[in-house]
Amino acid sequence: MTDTAERQQRFAHGKAVLDAVDGEAGANVIDALGDVSPELAHQVVAWGFGEIYSRPGLAPRDRQLVTLGMLTALGGCEPQLAVHVNAALNVGLTPQQIIEAMLHSAVYCGIPRAVNATFTAKKVFAERGLLPVA
Repeated sequence: MTDTAERQQRFAHGKAVLDAVDGEAGANVIDALGDVSPELAHQVVAWGFGEIYSRPGLAPRDRQLVTLGMLTALGGCEPQLAVHVNAALNVGLTPQQIIEAMLHSAVYCGIPRAVNATFTAKKVFAERGLLPVA
């Protein structure tokens, strides 16, 4: 297989995983990168989703819990966090579980970051008609 064919195959595999997990939100991120950094868009899909996310060691819901915790801890990643809150819902996490994960994160990364993450989740929940979270 040529390098170009392999590159295209890796992208196609990653895109299938991305679509299954993130749906339209993931595709929007990739499209938005297309005119400024098509290589970054390619790597997010081919490597991030095709190589890493699709590994068999963790179920998609567990991967999303890890991702929510990491983005909460990093702070300043609210646009990406919104995409992954949607993804977490898409792979079976409930709003209550997402909020619990963010509450748990407060112990390790601080209350301000957990509050910002929770407000991001609240926005996603509102967009999806999932408020109030009980």
